[in-house]
Amino acid sequence: MTPGRRAATGAGDNVPVHWSLVVPLKPLALAKSRLSEAAGGAMRPRFALAFAQDTVSGALRCRAVRDVLVVTDDPLAAAELAALGARTVPDAPGAGLNAALAHGAAEVRARRPAAAVAALNADLPALRPAELERVLAAARKFPRAFLADAAGIGTTFLSAAPGTELRPAFGGPSRHRHSASGAVEIELDAVDSVRRDVDTGDDLRAALALGVGPRTAARCAAAPAAWCR
Repeated sequence: MTPGRRAATGAGDNVPVHWSLVVPLKPLALAKSRLSEAAGGAMRPRFALAFAQDTVSGALRCRAVRDVLVVTDDPLAAAELAALGARTVPDAPGAGLNAALAHGAAEVRARRPAAAVAALNADLPALRPAELERVLAAARKFPRAFLADAAGIGTTFLSAAPGTELRPAFGGPSRHRHSASGAVEIELDAVDSVRRDVDTGDDLRAALALGVGPRTAARCAAAPAAWCR
C-alpha cells in the first residue's frame, strides 16, 4: 500500500448512498475464452451469459445500488439483462474494456451528474448482495477505491465518488495499476463473492463452492458433470 494512504476497512455510517454500477460485457461469442477447456466452445457463451445474469441480479438486489448499466454490443445479452432490470447501452467506443467502462460511467452521469459510480465485473456468479453492500459502504469513504480479485492480482470492483472520474485500468495486474493511480484498496474479510470472478474451470469450481446464482447453477446442471466439479 502506498505510504500515507490507508485501506478501506470499515462499513461507514448508516446514511445510504445509492450507487450506479457499470457492468461491461463482451459479445458472448468472444467472452470467457479461457473457460473453453472446461466448458467447451458451445457452452462457453451460455456460461458467460449466466454469469452476467447472476451478477446483475445480485447487484440489483443490493440495497445500496440504485441502478445497473450494462455496456455490451451483444443483442441477446442486452435483452436478457434488461429483462432483469438493468439499463443497457452499446459499447460505442469499441476500444476495449476500460474504454467501455469510461463510456458507461459517462452515460450514468449524463443523466445524474452527481452519481456515485462503480465498475463491477460481469463474471461474479456467486455475488451476494450483502457482501456487495459492505464493499460499497467501505468505498464511500474515498474518492476512488477498488477491490482485488481472489487471486490478488486483478480487480473486480472500482468506485468513484460524486465529482470524481472513474479512471478504470482493468485487465491483467490491475490491482497494482489501480493502487498506483491513487485508488484506495478495500481490505475486507468475508466478501469472497465479490472477489470471485470466473475465468477458468478452477475459478468456476471455486465459485460453485461459494454457491452460485440460479442461472449458473442451471447451466452447470445441464453441462457434463466434469465441467462443474
